[in-house]
Amino acid sequence: MTLDPGNDLPKPSKLRLAVGLVVSIVICFAAAGLGSLATTPNLPDWYADLAKPSWNPPSWIFGPVWTVLYLMMAVAAWLVWRQGGFARQRLPLSLFVVQLGLNTLWSVLFFGMQNPGAAVIDILLLWTAILLTLIAFWQRSRWAGTLLIPYLVWVSFATALNVSIWQLNA
Repeated sequence: MTLDPGNDLPKPSKLRLAVGLVVSIVICFAAAGLGSLATTPNLPDWYADLAKPSWNPPSWIFGPVWTVLYLMMAVAAWLVWRQGGFARQRLPLSLFVVQLGLNTLWSVLFFGMQNPGAAVIDILLLWTAILLTLIAFWQRSRWAGTLLIPYLVWVSFATALNVSIWQLNA
């Protein structure tokens, strides 16, 4: 490691940065994979049979959107992590872990437990956690904060969709 000019933190090596990015991507996609374990088995029957609003997107759109969002989340977390690691970025990275856990929990509640009402509570907590994470990331890196904006927008839409599905199927 060398010292970064204008910064008292050591500048991480290229290898350490690359490994950090890979770890960030693996963590985000592991959360996605856990959520998928609860989601996938319930798509063809339970979810297909639910009443949905007319503005519900086609099912095929969710996979590509979430793939891009998880990748953007991973890069955002990495951008913050590389500014001193977890030791110096404990608050923003802890917020990130909390929102990632709530994200995974939503899939378990909505699809795994087939409970859209409980999922509404979770997604409201998730939305709040994403907003707090976005603010904390923005304060450390404008790029990191910017990368979370599409995620917050999508979860805002997903919240409205979740509430609508819950109401239509109550």
